[in-house]
Amino acid sequence: MSARPAAGSDEDPGAAAARLTGRPVTGLRRLSGTQAEVVLDGGQVVMVKRGSDPGAALAEAAGLRWLAEAGTVRVPAVHGHDPHWLVTERVPTGRPSPEAAARFGHDLAALHTTGAPAYGAPPPGGPEEAYIGLAPMRSVPGPDWTLWYAEHRVLPYLRRAVDDGTMRSAEAAVIERVCERLPELAGPAEPPARLHGDLWNGNVLWGADGQAWLIDPAAHGGHRETDLAMLHLFGCPHLTHVLDGYQQTAPLAEGWRARIPLHQLFPLLVHTVLFGRGYAEQALTAARAALSA
Repeated sequence: MSARPAAGSDEDPGAAAARLTGRPVTGLRRLSGTQAEVVLDGGQVVMVKRGSDPGAALAEAAGLRWLAEAGTVRVPAVHGHDPHWLVTERVPTGRPSPEAAARFGHDLAALHTTGAPAYGAPPPGGPEEAYIGLAPMRSVPGPDWTLWYAEHRVLPYLRRAVDDGTMRSAEAAVIERVCERLPELAGPAEPPARLHGDLWNGNVLWGADGQAWLIDPAAHGGHRETDLAMLHLFGCPHLTHVLDGYQQTAPLAEGWRARIPLHQLFPLLVHTVLFGRGYAEQALTAARAALSA
């Protein structure tokens, strides 16, 4: 009689899916070193993902449920999770259309306006020590967006980039000046929004019916312009239509386009830490644009 694999990060994704859903597995297709499509008994196909570190799967599961509670943008259902593994609904993909993009903009605006308890607030049940992609991200609540954004979103990644030698101290001073001037650069005060938190194009799936789904969140309470700035940074199909749908639902404050570089500092510095010098140069360009806006 063979021993049953131990539950944990070294477990096979099929075994993890069977354990977390309570259903036998009849098929498996690996998509990468961390993700697989698994067929459960009865034919249902689910996505199985191994977290990068203990707690990453817990943070993502809590984020998906928090976004789903809003009843706005479609989010894959969570079928099971533990500190190492996450099992979710698989989304059959299709092609986006201008009409679907406008609907996505409307739904994203509705998601943001459902709000959050505070800037930096984690999803209910989510850990304080979360992740954005493979980078650690602390979900620490704060009452003032400008102070919170500087302390918990910009400066931690800037310091690490300097410590790693990816950015020079003299260059970092430009970004530090942005943090010092945030109260005057940030525009009108906004209530905390319910953010996806890692809204690049790869985390927007277009379903078989063309409608948008959000995956892989780094969900937290934040400024709604941050999600939109990330869509601008990495592109999104029919972005003009997305923005039209958004503006019709929850118009953005005057000057929001000029503030896009300010909100892009966070993801650009995360990418600097993860992927190196090319993103450091983009972060410096964004900082200079924010200062000159």
